[in-house]
Amino acid sequence: MPEARIPNVLTIAGLDPSGGAGILADLKTFSALGAYGMAAVAALTAQNTRAVTGIEKVSPQFVRLQVETVFADVRVAAAKTGMLASAPIVCAVADVLAPRRAAGTLPALVVDPVMIAKSGDALLADDAVEALIARMLPLATVLTPNLPEAGVLLRRAAPTDRATMIRAAEDLRRLLGPGRERWVLVKGGHLDGDPLDLLHDGERMIELPGRRIDTANTHGTGCTLSAAIAALIPQRDDVVAAVREAKSWLTEAIRRSGELAVGGGHGPVHHFHALWGAASGHPRGTGN
Repeated sequence: MPEARIPNVLTIAGLDPSGGAGILADLKTFSALGAYGMAAVAALTAQNTRAVTGIEKVSPQFVRLQVETVFADVRVAAAKTGMLASAPIVCAVADVLAPRRAAGTLPALVVDPVMIAKSGDALLADDAVEALIARMLPLATVLTPNLPEAGVLLRRAAPTDRATMIRAAEDLRRLLGPGRERWVLVKGGHLDGDPLDLLHDGERMIELPGRRIDTANTHGTGCTLSAAIAALIPQRDDVVAAVREAKSWLTEAIRRSGELAVGGGHGPVHHFHALWGAASGHPRGTGN
């Protein structure tokens, strides 16, 4: 059943100071979709819409302390992980989340296997991939890889069409292990033409077609989609409904991204498209 109260949703990810990706994008998404957002910082980046110029990892012990301190006081309805940067950080986060997933005190976890920035810069150390597979994937309610990430997780070439996406979704679902209501969302934004996403739970293979929007403003789309799913799972009847609504909301955020003027590279999506008037600078409904 959906949450009767405003859900508290936690992101554990990296900081993008330009605000288009990472925990700042996650917090905007949570707020736009009616969730109370919280964040534990796993890494600091120096980046903008064009490039990542530096990364500073937070110590695994302090990442763990942030997450433990939140759980010690706050009822967390859902969490998502994003840029975890290194194997020790992945393991520290898994150590905190695993017992809470087992006990049911963390009802839902969205794992976004963030590996490469939109600029092409690496965001995950090579040795962290194995830790992610072994420690985080078994905890996931929803795993949200794009096509290159799916290839890395499966140690083979990235899917290039519907048929190879289906095989990837099936094989990734097996990596999650047994259990009901555990899903893989393979995102097909790297396909030519209109994108196709596949949502798979080991039995159902749900096709989620989309439409290509002619814009360069796609910075942080993966972070934003996974955050939207985490925000909506506690508020909707099931994962499928949450994913469908998250995709629809993100599509409009991309379509309306031209109302923002942020940077000269891959700009951000418009997280508050439903709340701000089109290019007016005023909230909808103010009459100003």
